[in-house]
Amino acid sequence: MKIKENKPPRAFRVAPDSSVHIKDCAHIELDADEQITLVTPSGTEYDIARKNWGYYATPSLNARLKNFNLRAALIKNTKSGKYNIFLLEKGKETEFEAYLRLEALVVLYWLDSDEALAKLERCIAGMAS
Repeated sequence: MKIKENKPPRAFRVAPDSSVHIKDCAHIELDADEQITLVTPSGTEYDIARKNWGYYATPSLNARLKNFNLRAALIKNTKSGKYNIFLLEKGKETEFEAYLRLEALVVLYWLDSDEALAKLERCIAGMAS
């Protein structure tokens, strides 16, 4: 693993018309089968694992993320038409809803329970037949 810290961090807006800024603090280069874990003071964790074919972008949606008090959601930006996967920390729903309104985002689907994922699987299987 190689870490290159950005000093000072590169700051940018999440979209040209957005008031939200992000700081790009570091670049981490992982070899295949290496993992990093991001942690918060509240105890949530988020793992990213590098494979020789790409990445495990999230821990299991309906198990480990849930145990880390995170909920995955498929999000659509209604202005740009871009899609993202967001992870909501339990207890931060008010901040999340405010951010969705500020950035014109909508939750298309929660990806965090066995039931929701089974329903999605059934929908996809129905489209394939």
